[in-house]
Amino acid sequence: MEHGQATTGTARSRRIYGLETEYGLTSRPRGQRSVGPEEIARQMFRGMIAWGRSSNVFLGNGSRIYLDVGSHPEYATAECDDLYDLVAHDAVGNRLVEDLRRLATDQLAQDGTPVEIFLFKNNVDSAGNSYGCHENYLVDRSVDINRYYRLILPFLVSRQLIAGAGHLSRTRLYERPDRGGDGPAVFQLSQRADQMWDTVSSATTRSRPMINTRDEPHGDPELYRRLHVIVGDSSMSQTTTLLKVGATELVLRLAEARIELPDLTLDNPNLAIRQISRDLTGRTPVELANGRTTTGLEIQSAYLQAVLDHQDRLGPMQPGLLRALELWQRTLTAIGAGDLDTLSRDIDWAIKHRLISRYADRHGLAPDSPRLAQLDLAYHDIADGRGLFRLLDAHGEVSRVVDDAAIERALTTPPPTRARLRGAFIDAARAAGVDYLADWMHLRINRGNQTRALTLRDPFQHTDERVDAMIAALDEPLW
Repeated sequence: MEHGQATTGTARSRRIYGLETEYGLTSRPRGQRSVGPEEIARQMFRGMIAWGRSSNVFLGNGSRIYLDVGSHPEYATAECDDLYDLVAHDAVGNRLVEDLRRLATDQLAQDGTPVEIFLFKNNVDSAGNSYGCHENYLVDRSVDINRYYRLILPFLVSRQLIAGAGHLSRTRLYERPDRGGDGPAVFQLSQRADQMWDTVSSATTRSRPMINTRDEPHGDPELYRRLHVIVGDSSMSQTTTLLKVGATELVLRLAEARIELPDLTLDNPNLAIRQISRDLTGRTPVELANGRTTTGLEIQSAYLQAVLDHQDRLGPMQPGLLRALELWQRTLTAIGAGDLDTLSRDIDWAIKHRLISRYADRHGLAPDSPRLAQLDLAYHDIADGRGLFRLLDAHGEVSRVVDDAAIERALTTPPPTRARLRGAFIDAARAAGVDYLADWMHLRINRGNQTRALTLRDPFQHTDERVDAMIAALDEPLW
C-alpha cells in the first residue's frame, strides 16, 4: 500500500497528523496607559509582517503561524507522520509565540508604554469565551466518513478522562459559560467540555461541534479527507499530547479495520460530555441511545480492550504509538483504582489537580477562592520561569516525550513529509530575496511579470524533482 494507504478492512499504517493551537492573550499595564489585546497582537506580529508582508506566514520548519480572529496568536504544526515529531513540533509553537511576546514587550517599552504580556496555552478566558486546540488526522476517502464519526464520537466524549487539561469552573451542568457561571466551584476534567453544543457540523463558532465537517483535505481530494477534531483541550504536558493523539489514532485504525465494538452511541453526547467532565472517577452514569447506561471509564475501557484484542489487525506501530498505548492502559488502570498520584507526572488534569489540592489544603482555601482560580490559569502560562507547568518541567517533576535537543531541531527542521519540501522552498526563497507564496499545498515564485507554481498533493511525499528545479531557478536570471 503506497504511503500506508488503507484499503477496505485494513488499518492505515501511516497517517499525517497536525495540531493547531490558539493562545490566550492578556496584559497588565506597568505605566499609566493600558494596552488592549489588538494593539499587543499587532506589536507581536510587527516583525513578521515586515518580512512576510502578512500576519499569516509559513516557516522554514514547515509550520504556520498567524493571528486568528479575536487577537489570538495561532500556531499550526507542520504535517507529521510520527507522534514524537508531532510532540516536538507542537512544543515549538510555545517557543515561537513566547519570542513574539518578548519582542512586543520590548517594543512597547521603547514606545513609552511598558506592559506585562501574558500568553496562555489554555481554552477559556475569565468571561467564559473559548478558543481551541484543533487536531487533524488524514483519513481515506474510500472509508465511509460516517463510519469514522459513529465510532469516534463516544471515544471523544469520554477522552477527557485521559487527556483533559483540568479546570476550576462555576458553570452549572447545562448553562453557557459565556453567560456567567454562578454555580459552586468544582474541579472538572476538561476546559472544552462545557463549550460543546453540537457533535458533527461545518460550523466552528456558532454551534461549536466536536468534529468539524469542512471537506478541506490539504491533499489529493480523490484520496484523502481531513478529520478535524475540535473538542480537545490544549495540552501543556508532552505525555498528554502523545496520549491524546495516539489513542485517537488507534481508534481510527479500529474504524479502518472494520472492527465492531459494543453499541456505545450516546443518547445526548452534549449532556454526556458535561456529566463526564464533572467526575474525576469516570463513574457517573450516562445514557446510551439504546436505553442502557454506561460510564466514561467503561467507554474508554471498551475502546482500549478492542485495540488490545485486535492489535494484530491494526498494522505496524511506531515507538510513539506503542508508548501511547502503554500510557492509555496505565491511565485507565489508575483511574479505576482511584490512584491519581500515579498520573501526577503524565496527565494534565491530574498534575493540575494535585497542585491545586495541595495549595488549597496548605492555605485553607475554599474551591471558589480567587487564589485557586489564579493558580489554575498560571498553570497554562507559557513564559519561562513564570508558568507553573514550565516550572514543574524545569525541575523534572513531569514526564517528557522529547528532549530540548529535539525541540531545537524542530525549530528549523521540518519532519520528513511534504513539510520538508515546503520548508526547503521557503528557506531558499527568503535567502534569495524573491517574492514567493507558500501554503499547505502550493508553492509559487513571482519574478517580474512571470510566475512559476507547483501543487503538492501528496502530504507524505518529502522529495520532489519539481521542487528541486524551482529552488535551483531562484538563482537564475529572469526567465
